[in-house]
Amino acid sequence: MKKNKKLMLLCVSLVIILLGSIFASVFNGGTGVRVSRISFEAANGQLSGLLYMPKDASESNPKPTVIVTHGYLNSAEMQDANAIELSRRGFVVLALDQYDHGHSNINDEMYSDTSFVGIWFPFWVNSMHDAVAYMYEQPYVLKDEAGNGIIGVTGHSMGGFGTTMAMAMDEQEALETGVRKIYAGLTEGSDFSYTGLAGVDVAAADALGGGRTMGKVAAQYDEFFFNDPAEQGGTVRHKDYVSTPDGLAFLQQTSEAEANKWYSTSDGGKRIIYEPSQTHPWNHFSKKTTGSAIDFYQTAFADYADSLSFKNPSSQIWQLKEFFECVALVGFVILILAVFSLLIEAPFFNKSVSDELVVAPSPTGAKRIVSIVITIVAVLLPAIFFTPLMDDGVGSKGLNILFGIGLAAAVVGLVYFVISLVKKTGRATTLASCIMTVAGGLLAVVCKVPMYQNYAVFTAPGLNSIAYWTIACALIAVTIMSCVFLFLKDKEETSLASYGLVFKPTTIISGICTGLCTVVIAYLVLFAVDAIFHVDFRIWTFAFKTFDGNILPAICTYLPTFLLFYLVSTASITVNTNTEKLQGLPGYFLAIALNAGGAIIWLLRQYITLFATGVSAHPNSALSGIVLVAMVPTLSIAAIISRYAYKRTGNIWAAGVLNGVLMTTMAVANTMVAFK
Repeated sequence: MKKNKKLMLLCVSLVIILLGSIFASVFNGGTGVRVSRISFEAANGQLSGLLYMPKDASESNPKPTVIVTHGYLNSAEMQDANAIELSRRGFVVLALDQYDHGHSNINDEMYSDTSFVGIWFPFWVNSMHDAVAYMYEQPYVLKDEAGNGIIGVTGHSMGGFGTTMAMAMDEQEALETGVRKIYAGLTEGSDFSYTGLAGVDVAAADALGGGRTMGKVAAQYDEFFFNDPAEQGGTVRHKDYVSTPDGLAFLQQTSEAEANKWYSTSDGGKRIIYEPSQTHPWNHFSKKTTGSAIDFYQTAFADYADSLSFKNPSSQIWQLKEFFECVALVGFVILILAVFSLLIEAPFFNKSVSDELVVAPSPTGAKRIVSIVITIVAVLLPAIFFTPLMDDGVGSKGLNILFGIGLAAAVVGLVYFVISLVKKTGRATTLASCIMTVAGGLLAVVCKVPMYQNYAVFTAPGLNSIAYWTIACALIAVTIMSCVFLFLKDKEETSLASYGLVFKPTTIISGICTGLCTVVIAYLVLFAVDAIFHVDFRIWTFAFKTFDGNILPAICTYLPTFLLFYLVSTASITVNTNTEKLQGLPGYFLAIALNAGGAIIWLLRQYITLFATGVSAHPNSALSGIVLVAMVPTLSIAAIISRYAYKRTGNIWAAGVLNGVLMTTMAVANTMVAFK
């Protein structure tokens, strides 16, 4: 590609990002709402969030207020649908980053220990309660004549648990102060299973209702919650929360109740359970659930309708904000490719380019059939062993089988290594057999030794199971590639260079710098967009978002794992797509299949089975299935970058480092990070 075309590609990417960000910003706030990022000192640390202020809200015209917050793996931006639609209707809205998520940080002394529970418990118990305390003191937040706050609280998943805790804690404080700060509360995707650990089960929540208007969004296919205690065998199944003992108790009904119906309670309040036909993460990307939130707050705050601007719940614009952020995301990916192309022409960075890879002839006849079979196996194995690695763990049947495969590969590799030394078959064969021995041996070790369980070191617990699956996938891929090389490619006199394996020190060092600088430049654009427009680049649960410097140690901790994976995946894409018939788009499609095919297959089987039968293919795979959703765009984008980069450099180093740094940063920035 000529330099002027590369500059044109850069300009196109910036135009797409700019237009997408401008329009996303318009639909995020529009002409009637000001959106700003705020941070404040709270009781247990520093909290941050996006403040949606109707332009007529002021100290002289205080408004009813709603605080909305996200779940375990997310940040404030995940609540944009509720924030946009409620602020359009006149509410002041704070979209909150919970402690140790996004730009919020908890005081480290809040961690009682470094176990999973020790670092998981404090953030959701305290975040919403502390945010309410702050917002209650703001002059633009409405209070009634008795000083009670006219504040609503809504959270999804873990945010829902924090919402439940905030209402219970507020009622306990009101018994001493006589003032309630919370007027109403709606939880999405959460029941009482975890709040019960903090003493707030359904009975306690009912007793501490205080006459508030309260509601729950209880999706019929929620992967985690709303389970009937009579149903056994996993939680990823169909639910009907209003028919369960907890659902009936919440609505204060004794025998039967209906979803989507308001019930009056003995303390003078109102309660409702919405039951959309959707999954857990679908809640915060749903017109139906957003409409339920609008209906809830327009009902709960009906007495304050004069200071608000009620609209039909079906009148929603948040989808346009999401659409244009997705447009900007496309521009962001193009920007990365354009920056990379320009960098490798600059002095020093051009040393990352090695000899151009020779396009291999496409296999024919029996070789073509063998190639197809190997590709199918390579795509299927990550899906087959996903559940054992993510959920079943060491000692499970699946990992015992994988252990045997790894051990067998190590033995075969060792035999070939000895043969190569005796027969002097060549450096490539010796190196390949050595790689096979090491990869197979490490795969066997991974299957028998628990990993990523030291939460004082691996401080983003939501990534730990993903990292475990990722390193296993990398070792599986290396084992397959080395095996194919020894049994097939070696006889064709295929060189290691066809895998992008170039060991020239200057090429490696320059490639590392090229990948790293590309990521830095791309993120500078992201930070500028966030500062100017208060939007980022995302689609549903996948997002490139800004972060604070205090997560850099966590990024460095997880980087070796993901860097290994992306170096290996780039090598796999290189050798499998650099053929005559796979030039152009077909090669990119195969690259995506090699990277993301296993994830797509697993998700299709899991959720088609769930919706068709009422019970998923893997009923115990709740969180793992949800995180895999975001892995599909992650792995697909990485595949595109890998193929684009190796075709321009002739090796794996720049592409692997670029993807490793980019995707590790993205993943860590989007989840909880303790001990910042």
